[in-house]
Amino acid sequence: MKTPADWNNPSHDKLWLYNLHYFDDLNAEGSSTRVEWHTSLIHRWIRDNTPGRGIGWQPYPTSLRIVNWVKWALARDVMPEEVGQSLAVQTRWLRQRLEYHLLGNHLLANAKAMIFAGCFFNGHEADEWFHEGVRILNQELVEQILPDGGHFELSPMYHLVVLEDLLDIVNIFNTFGQPVPRTWVDSVVKMMRWASVMTHPDGNIPFFNDAAIGVAAELPKLQDYAKRLGVHPNDWVSKVLTLLLDSGYVRLDTGGFTIFIDVAKVGPNYLPAHAHADTLSLEVSIGGQRLLVNSGTSEYGAGIERQRQRGTSAHNTVCVDGQNSSEIWAGFRVGRRATVHDITVNTAEFSISAWHDGFRHLVGAPTHFRSVMVIDHMLKVVDRISGSGSHRIQGYWHFHPDVLVIEDQLQMNKEILLRFRESTAQSIRLSFHGPVRINIEPSTYHPGFGVTVPNQRLVFDYEGLLPLEVQSTIAINAG
Repeated sequence: MKTPADWNNPSHDKLWLYNLHYFDDLNAEGSSTRVEWHTSLIHRWIRDNTPGRGIGWQPYPTSLRIVNWVKWALARDVMPEEVGQSLAVQTRWLRQRLEYHLLGNHLLANAKAMIFAGCFFNGHEADEWFHEGVRILNQELVEQILPDGGHFELSPMYHLVVLEDLLDIVNIFNTFGQPVPRTWVDSVVKMMRWASVMTHPDGNIPFFNDAAIGVAAELPKLQDYAKRLGVHPNDWVSKVLTLLLDSGYVRLDTGGFTIFIDVAKVGPNYLPAHAHADTLSLEVSIGGQRLLVNSGTSEYGAGIERQRQRGTSAHNTVCVDGQNSSEIWAGFRVGRRATVHDITVNTAEFSISAWHDGFRHLVGAPTHFRSVMVIDHMLKVVDRISGSGSHRIQGYWHFHPDVLVIEDQLQMNKEILLRFRESTAQSIRLSFHGPVRINIEPSTYHPGFGVTVPNQRLVFDYEGLLPLEVQSTIAINAG
């Protein structure tokens, strides 16, 4: 930054500017080597950002900055007078602007900031901040943490963000000798179990709804943090098939595959801000490597690329007549929503099936049924589009960038041979049964904000009368 105006430079994306005001680097790895620079940057922020003016004074970045400044001061047992005064002003400002209009993870972040400031400062006003934060947290945990442990916005990324927030709150309660409510500990334990289910073998999250790597802490780090705080679950056991019924996700772990399936709502009815039109999509890992991936999230805002990444065709599922399964619009809005019906799990046969009504508004009232089953070392996915009339059906399989197509027999017998970039010992055969055309085309993968990686996707395509049934089979080590 060269001038004070750079804190609010309109040429930069809003999310980038938000991060500029968070001050996450104060507590990042190796931050102890940057103390002098951090101190200078904090004083510069105070000089350049007049109270109440600019993007940095919006409630969400204010909440994250309050927490980071308090952590920084506690770690070094120092708080310059100017910084302490600014911190108090920021907390007073925040208390008058708690994000009840947004709710969700934003309101939890507000509550966390009030608790941190309330613990850090002394006096009647600080006590009021503390009790306000505790009140909000007690209220919102009942609403936001589902019985199966999932966060109700149904984003694995925000689940980990909220989980770390709760661990930080447990930590500061312990630091200041405050008793941690049992219900908070129970929420942490449930969320840890959920996160253990919803993590690929590579240690990172699947990309359902808004999700990217590098925003939230990775699960292994959170597990270590929870163990140090004494709130880590000791009774979680990995299962072959796990249905997280309240949040609507399934993990199937057998035959060499780890599979995640989305049978969820788009999110809370009043808060679908981070929803994608990804109903019945799935992700697949083989060993520790991702094979099929949803496309991820690289940006927020209301642009064309944001809309594309939220759309059905950016996920491993099916489109009808080029329509999204749920009506996404603007940057964080959803209109008509797909509803999932008849979720059926068969633990003996390692299978899961369901259907959704997201295309029923179209002529002929199409519906999409999908079943997923693992037999030996074969994954079988059956997609059945019911309804009437003539329609165009397109199904998508997005390959991880490290997946290479080594043999293409699409036109002759509708199959391709794949392998991972770093492995020549294992091959994967993907084949299709049904009256569809098969094509491989370039696409993009977005594992982090601001990140675009070229990859490939396979599209099966049909135009004609319904019903239609297509079977996709993935076989490991096929000859």
